[in-house]
Amino acid sequence: MNWIELNETSLRYDLSGSGKTTLVLVHEMGGTLDSWDQVLPALNNTRQVLRYDTRGAGLSGKINGRVSFDDMADDLAALLDALGIKGKVALAGTAVGGAIAIHFAVRHAARTGALVVTSPATGVPADRRQATLDRAATAETQGMRALVEAGLANSYPPEVRHNAEEFRKFRARWLANDPRSFAAINRMLADSTVTEELPRIACPTLVIACTHDKLRPPSAVEPMAKQIPGAEYLEINSGHFAGIQTPGLVSQAFHGFLFAHGY
Repeated sequence: MNWIELNETSLRYDLSGSGKTTLVLVHEMGGTLDSWDQVLPALNNTRQVLRYDTRGAGLSGKINGRVSFDDMADDLAALLDALGIKGKVALAGTAVGGAIAIHFAVRHAARTGALVVTSPATGVPADRRQATLDRAATAETQGMRALVEAGLANSYPPEVRHNAEEFRKFRARWLANDPRSFAAINRMLADSTVTEELPRIACPTLVIACTHDKLRPPSAVEPMAKQIPGAEYLEINSGHFAGIQTPGLVSQAFHGFLFAHGY
């Protein structure tokens, strides 16, 4: 692991593997680069893989105030610059990480060669916006423990708790989130217009929905895929945090799609 200072924040990152192409993995809200631990061995054999803690997550710099999807996309662009990674990269992201990847693919289209997203959280419907803002306020005033039971009941339901030890570690790591940063990222999502950008994606794209995802069910994800020109759509037997809950299915889907498109 390593750290770098850029855009008035600091990011923890990991660069592994080797090959002519680079895949960037963007974790979910409440996650860290460790969210990709189980899929990494299958992905970095034939390509270079960059993972990082987004601003406000894990061991990266915490958020004091507001943050935007522009900030998140530009952090990644600056990280690629600092590491000397030139040319087009492939991006893969989960949930809010999927939205960051989508926004990067539109904002930095010249640097994006392929895109894979699972359960992309590109915004919230109007009738759920207040609940998202309330969640942010609860995190700030009561801490992460006040949110964990309801949150994981929807995002990590019993149907995908195949590995008790992995669930135990995930829950403990989720509780360790910085409440103020978590609140800021929830507000970023509540104010998001990334959904409107879907028709502007110009690279090969795979959109993955998960059967047991109660936050972003297939009925919500498939219509998003149809808004992206030429996108492929796949449903897998997983939950909201697919890379943690069913790493084998995710590794296979990612690698197959990326390999087919030269990554």
